Amino acid sequence: MATDAECMAVAIAEAEASLAEGGIPIGSVLAGPQGIIAAGHNQRVQQGDPIAHGEMDCLRRAGRQKSYRGLTIYTTLTPCMMCTGTIIQFKIGRVVIGENRTFGGNEALLRSYGVEVTVLDDQRCIEMMQAFQRDHPDIWREDIGE
Repeated sequence: MATDAECMAVAIAEAEASLAEGGIPIGSVLAGPQGIIAAGHNQRVQQGDPIAHGEMDCLRRAGRQKSYRGLTIYTTLTPCMMCTGTIIQFKIGRVVIGENRTFGGNEALLRSYGVEVTVLDDQRCIEMMQAFQRDHPDIWREDIGE
């Protein structure tokens, strides 16, 4: 089984890959007792796909799962409402968030559905998103539906 630190390191590497591709630096990992199942990153810009958020890309790469109970999804940034809804829909039991300073608000909703939420307040995630929001405000506003 991979540790939270190991899984978040992979999610951060995915976020960095997205940034290097000209995309939004958000990465995600799905893991369980067997270790990492899949990893992905935000590909809205790269694919021109409005729902290709980091968590959605990760779940697509994971493919069908008989059950998501007992799994953890890691994300470098608090999940948006769409990704939060998907986590709730599939009954993913745990979410580990890199940071929620630059975008937050859905932690309470996740908890209200029994999802265990851990916020790491990871400085790497904070700095990466602050720089992106500063340097690409139009793309950021598009991503969050403003």
